[in-house]
This record gives sequence, structure tokens and C-alpha cells, in this order.
Amino acid sequence: MFVSRPAVQPVEAPSPANAAENPPRLRMKDIQGMPGTAGGLALRLSQFVFAVAALGVMESTNNFGFVTVFCYLIAAAITQSLWSISLAFLDIYALLVKRCLRNPRALCIFTIGDGITSTLTFSAACASAGITILLRGNGSICSHEHCTSFESAIAIAFISCI
Repeated sequence: MFVSRPAVQPVEAPSPANAAENPPRLRMKDIQGMPGTAGGLALRLSQFVFAVAALGVMESTNNFGFVTVFCYLIAAAITQSLWSISLAFLDIYALLVKRCLRNPRALCIFTIGDGITSTLTFSAACASAGITILLRGNGSICSHEHCTSFESAIAIAFISCI
């Protein structure tokens, strides 16, 4: 069978005058919150502050250890704070030496680490919120001061993972 094929016409290169009118497209250099930028450093430091605040509020109660989920929230907050401060130091270094952190492997590691730590913190905060609601329903177990501290630590942990 003989099938007809369309003819391919050659494409002309644009003239230099036309190229001056339409400059080539440029890539966006700095995205807000990207590692190695001032916005990324601000986000990392705020993430660290909220994780440490959740840890501090939870540690301020004297009977957080009677529920395993609260210990899990503390472990997740410690992991979140260590990850955030280490990447904040990396951002500070990149800003000081004026280097960009746009290496695909590094961005992949940052993304995987952020996904793991935020998932840990989110799951710990969700589990702790459920237990706190359960304890609040039984007034004899949870005093109002401790439940309020637990709730504020959980809210701060949610802000940290966001």
C-alpha cells in the first residue's frame, strides 16, 4: 500500500530584528521560600520556633507522660525542630557565601525530609488532639489547666507542620 505523506516545509530562522523585539524566555531565579533565600530562612526559623514552642508547652505540664501519644508529639516536635534548624543553618551558609541551593539532588532531599517531618508532626498532632478530646470528655482524668496546655501545644504543632 502506498500512503501519501505530507510534505515538510523548511522553517525559516527569525531575523535578528525580530529577535530583538522578542527576547528569549528567562527562568525564574528566586522563588519565595526556596532554600538558600531570605524567605526560605524565615520559613525555616518560624518552623523551628513553633516546633520548640510546642515542645516547651507540652514539657511544661508535669503529667504528659501518662499518654503515649503525647510522648509521640514530643518526639515529632524534636525531630521537626532538629530538621528545621539544620536547614536554617544551611540557608544561612548559602546566604553568607552567596551560593544557590538549586541542585536537584539537594532539593529532592529537602523535599523528602520536609515530607517525612511534616507527616510525623501532623500525625502526632492529630492523635494528640483526639486523645485530648477524649480526656476532656472525662473530667476526672484531665484537669482544665493540663487540657488547656495540651490543646495549645497541639495547635502550635499544627502550625509548625503547616
